[in-house]
Amino acid sequence: MSTSQTTPAADTPAPAADPRLLVRQGGVAGYAEEFRRKIRSGELGALPVVLGLILIAIIFQSVTGHFLQADNLTNITKWIAGYGLISVGVVFVLLLGEIDLSLGSVAGACAAVTSVLAVRQGLNEWLAILLALLTAGAMGALHGFFFARIGVPAFVVTLAGMLAWSGLQDYVLGKLGTVNNINDGVVAHLDNYFLGDGDILFAWLLAVLSVAGYCAAQVLTARRRTAAGLPARPLGEIALRTGALAVVALVSAWTLNQDSGLPLPLVVLVGVVALTDFVLRRTSYGRQIFAVGGGIEAARRAGINVARVRISVFMISAMLAGLGGLFIASQQGSSDKLLGSGNVLMSAIAAAVIGGTSLFGGRGSTWSALLGMLVIQSITTGLDMVHAAQAIQYMITGAVLLAAVVLDSVSRRTQKSAGRG
Repeated sequence: MSTSQTTPAADTPAPAADPRLLVRQGGVAGYAEEFRRKIRSGELGALPVVLGLILIAIIFQSVTGHFLQADNLTNITKWIAGYGLISVGVVFVLLLGEIDLSLGSVAGACAAVTSVLAVRQGLNEWLAILLALLTAGAMGALHGFFFARIGVPAFVVTLAGMLAWSGLQDYVLGKLGTVNNINDGVVAHLDNYFLGDGDILFAWLLAVLSVAGYCAAQVLTARRRTAAGLPARPLGEIALRTGALAVVALVSAWTLNQDSGLPLPLVVLVGVVALTDFVLRRTSYGRQIFAVGGGIEAARRAGINVARVRISVFMISAMLAGLGGLFIASQQGSSDKLLGSGNVLMSAIAAAVIGGTSLFGGRGSTWSALLGMLVIQSITTGLDMVHAAQAIQYMITGAVLLAAVVLDSVSRRTQKSAGRG
């Protein structure tokens, strides 16, 4: 009889359970413990921004008495579009751990090119917009080339771009310096309501479709993960998340319909944010952006073409800035030499950071641009309603930005000390 014996199964160490699975098996207590663990380890997510928005609304409503009126909230959702689109482009660059100082000038130059081609040269307005956006993409590609291929720091390249494209904007507009939008033209209609002023159907329809799409995506994802033997959200959690989204979406639709319906700028901004979020989280290209932002050498060793990713990111950010410039031109009724100057760039960067995108690269979401811009515009609108000086607005926005950066830095240190950084 052989003396060799098979090791008993009991002596084989059991595989470690997935912590997410343990959380979900623990029910409400498990989720509460997971929430406490995330707070202790600095994984705050969008919680500070949401709490900040609630606090801002409470303060200004108590001071003015009409901050939460439908017309004021509708105006806020329209005003954030131009700056918000630029901020989405900022998120892409920040995910690389870089900065783009040219986006305000790119926005102004794109609006100027569109206006001059359509108004002064008589070109079809849609074609003028396309050519202007392609021009913006070429500007971003040029920045990315010098940064990724030549090795010039992004700060220097985009600072040069800020000056150059501002000069191009002045040159294109000429001595008059202002080109009014075409009456009833494409750019002029960007600031209108989706398919008509006063039609309440589309706000309800968008809210219902968004909730249904989210629920379907969550259920399908859970089924795929279950089939692959991976931990998945239980139906109860999906139902709770869907219910929370439904409340937010339906209340938002009801509020917008108390005024004039669904603003087109809001539809475009949310659509761009959702699309770019899908690209970043659900595609290999998006994972490459996070990988490059998390560590260049590790990304190279993983076979990622770092230069291609960097150039493409600067192109995307520039085209989004160009699109944002068109919405700003629509809201002010013209393209001029001041479009894109002032606090446009700083507000876009501040929105991305306040919303939760890290300045250190590798962490963030395009939804942070939307949330951060809501914070900035809510503060600006509230201070305008109490007739505060612009200097006060700048100081308060700067303080909020500093608080967001401090929170990001503290969060990173906390995560590293917790072994999750």
